[in-house]
Amino acid sequence: MERPASTARPSHQRAEPRDFRLLWWANAADGVGSQASGTVLPLLLLGLGNSPQTVGLIAGASTALGLLLGPLVALPADRGARKRVMVGSAAVSALAMGCVALALAAGHPPLGLILTAVLVERLATACFEAAARGTVALVSPGPEQPRAIARLAAADQGALITGPALGGLLYQAARALPFLADALSYLVSALCVSAMRADLRAAAAPRQRGAGLLREGAAGLRLVRSAPLLRLVLVWGATVNAVVVALYYGAVFTLRRDGHAGAVLGAVLALSGAAGLVGALAAPRVAGRFGAPRVVPGVTWLLVPLAAALAVVTSAWAYGLLFGLVCLLMPLASVVLQARAVQATAPALQARTGAVLATATTGAAALAPVLAGALADRVSAAAPAAVCGVLLALLAAHSSRRPVRGVLAPEAAGRAAEVTG
Repeated sequence: MERPASTARPSHQRAEPRDFRLLWWANAADGVGSQASGTVLPLLLLGLGNSPQTVGLIAGASTALGLLLGPLVALPADRGARKRVMVGSAAVSALAMGCVALALAAGHPPLGLILTAVLVERLATACFEAAARGTVALVSPGPEQPRAIARLAAADQGALITGPALGGLLYQAARALPFLADALSYLVSALCVSAMRADLRAAAAPRQRGAGLLREGAAGLRLVRSAPLLRLVLVWGATVNAVVVALYYGAVFTLRRDGHAGAVLGAVLALSGAAGLVGALAAPRVAGRFGAPRVVPGVTWLLVPLAAALAVVTSAWAYGLLFGLVCLLMPLASVVLQARAVQATAPALQARTGAVLATATTGAAALAPVLAGALADRVSAAAPAAVCGVLLALLAAHSSRRPVRGVLAPEAAGRAAEVTG
């Protein structure tokens, strides 16, 4: 297996709180802007005369292209181009969203121009996210990484709350404004990354003689396959992310069947976002008190009855409360697993390993609405929640096994880092 030279930080590079704050602001600005424009993009496309099916195909195609591009960008990021890729990608995204805003402000823009700009922005964002993986390990000391990851997760949850509301208000004032706000948010991200003093070039792994580009690019996949901890992160993340998305769409199908308006669904979404924010902020303290080997299986078992209850309740408020509890509990374990994954992976493999994990979780989440819709149509509106309950029970049983809990111990992450290093 390809081995990086070392997991240690170069002597000339010291983690600075300032650098992490800049990373946090870059992540937060990107999240709020993307949510603001992404929320109203379907409304814009529908208003330009596209059918719902076309809008869905555009969203699916951009997601699929992002999944394919991410692993390709991960290799140059790990080889030293992380900062350049991040700044360049943010600048390209700002230009694409600026073009959309300018075209909308000028009048009725050609549909091809809008679609091209949106596709370029999605691809550039995928490049930014792929290159950004592993940055936490380079700007935050090891003991601080769980808290740093929790703060980044809290920023993502906060964007889920503020972004859609901001996008809706701006779109109501002028349809170009959400895209202008997104362009400005990408400029903020580019400036924040450019201002970071830390050297974001991880110590490169020695290249094996005869190792081609494909083999180097697959190093992250080989590491995930060989490391029990990373396999757990992949299985847990893919399953739980798919479950949360399926539960949300199950709630949409049930609430619409019972005649509830969109305002009720918006309230459920806002409550879940606020609950996820609280869970992300509380994750380091909960993990510090109970330990990762208890938190991960414990949280997974607690999710099982919540999913089962969602299959039988009919009240909209009950749906909101139960789904909010799911979103509150999930970050308690996901933040712990993300921190363990960062600590167990050498910096020179962070982007490639992160690309493998992200592809699995995003792909599973992308399939979840399709499966939830099929179950709701062919079985009943309660079927998605029932199936999610079964999947969570199986995952909880797996995560409760002694060998699995053993790989979550801090000393296990340290041993894994030594092996990859």
